[in-house]
Amino acid sequence: MSQNVSVLVVCLGNICRSPIGEAVLKHVAKERGLDITVDSAGTSNYHIGEDPDDRSVAVCKKNKVPIKHSARQVQQADFRTFTHILAADEANLRNLNRMKPRDATAEVRLWGSYLDGEAIPDPYYGGMNGFENVFEQCVKLSNAFLDDVFGTSTQGVE
Repeated sequence: MSQNVSVLVVCLGNICRSPIGEAVLKHVAKERGLDITVDSAGTSNYHIGEDPDDRSVAVCKKNKVPIKHSARQVQQADFRTFTHILAADEANLRNLNRMKPRDATAEVRLWGSYLDGEAIPDPYYGGMNGFENVFEQCVKLSNAFLDDVFGTSTQGVE
């Protein structure tokens, strides 16, 4: 399944984890020569229209990963537009499954299910270290997801 892969990365507010995840997944896919569409959204409406958290932007810039996003909330159409919807944690996965329409075509999963089953912890109320950990986790999850979906492995791509 390597044609027309499109991914929506989802967290709660769409300013910390999911924009980092979106930026990292785009970057890793591009480095691996894979053509995919990536976006991100939140299950809540707390930050609609806002830029990513300054710490999200800082950790991406530090790692030379472009990040540009305006926060938005998950829409019903997303379940038909994207092939994969990846939740940052179990709470967001439950919210996605609750809002999922009957005619959904997207595969909705915990992003960590592609690697170790771990959630991506919300770094919002912590310091910069939490954002750096999210970034590193997103690199690993991006590679695991791409390995699974494209059936390839290029270990060592950071």
